[in-house]
Amino acid sequence: MPLAKAPFSQSEYDRRIRLVRQSMAERGIDVLFVTNPSNQFWLTGYDGWSFYTHQGVILPLEGAPFWWGRFMDANGARRTVWMEEENILHYNDMMVQSEVSHPMEDLASRLRIMGYGDARIGVEMETYFYTAKAHAVLLEGLPEAEMIDASVLVNWRRLIKSEEELTFMRRAARISELVITRAMDLIEPGMRKHDLVGELYRTAVQGEEDSWGDYPAIVPMLPSGEDASAPHLTWNGEALKSGEATFIEQSGCYRRYHAPLCRTVFLGKPPQHMVDASQALTEGLNAGIEVARAGNRACDIARALNTELLKVGIERPNRAGYAVGCSYPPDWGEHTVSIRDTDETVLEPGMTFHFMPGLWMDDWGMETTETILIRENGAAEPLSHIARKLFIKD
Repeated sequence: MPLAKAPFSQSEYDRRIRLVRQSMAERGIDVLFVTNPSNQFWLTGYDGWSFYTHQGVILPLEGAPFWWGRFMDANGARRTVWMEEENILHYNDMMVQSEVSHPMEDLASRLRIMGYGDARIGVEMETYFYTAKAHAVLLEGLPEAEMIDASVLVNWRRLIKSEEELTFMRRAARISELVITRAMDLIEPGMRKHDLVGELYRTAVQGEEDSWGDYPAIVPMLPSGEDASAPHLTWNGEALKSGEATFIEQSGCYRRYHAPLCRTVFLGKPPQHMVDASQALTEGLNAGIEVARAGNRACDIARALNTELLKVGIERPNRAGYAVGCSYPPDWGEHTVSIRDTDETVLEPGMTFHFMPGLWMDDWGMETTETILIRENGAAEPLSHIARKLFIKD
């Protein structure tokens, strides 16, 4: 599908491929094989729920990339990628979840035919979608090739967002606002959690006007009371109770781009220690956003946050955020920069982060988070506009 329905312009894809090839050349990589579906989408536009099978993008140092996947998904590639028909490759469906053959046998054969039988081949070894078996079969099929670990080579090139990407992220941020606003309107004692989540999903998918909602890379996090001491619990069929805090962490998603947002609500009168913690958390967020400026470092954000939290005796052992942008399940993070006091990555305009200093204590928890954009001048821009506070419904 030569660009007819691709989400970005040809100049944008050309920019991305040029950046990745610069990194390939620096690493001495002759051809790159990309399995992370976020990176496949970023390079080619491929967008389908087929990442549970072996698929990927072959990027040589010259020419257009190739999308490679199972036979039945080739039509999905034809409907979503910007390349021409000859750059869509597929393997026999008999290889899918087979005990007698493996899709990487087909990939190895194609790479040999392309002239890469003894080349330096970059593969994403630290990704959810490139298995140990896949690597072993590829090695067996290309015994003279040298495999280079290029796990986050593309990810790092995604770090600085273009204006086209930021347009999508702003739409995702607006959907995030709608979700959190809807949650605060609906939540009350006695409401069952799965009923609330159903409404939040509806809000997220419905979106607003032409900003329709895509499926996010992570499901809603919605723990309450003592469960809120754990950051990654989802929901159940229990009713919400008075005297408990619940945090709602969800992200709007527009054409695979995310802008996560979280707020906490307490049903009833909150204890003073939670009020104090919430105020310190807000001050920490404000301080972190203020120092999140081009030329400063990721660790400066974390240190500004921690300074405020220490004023009320809270020490956080966790990172306080990460780079975010386009993604697929199971994670919306980009797996590059982390907001923690040991990460000295210099901030540059166009970087986007989920600044998420959640507090997960022994028997309670809360989250107030923002997706922020590093600007050319001044402090970072929060992409959503919801009050930073502990919401109280008494």
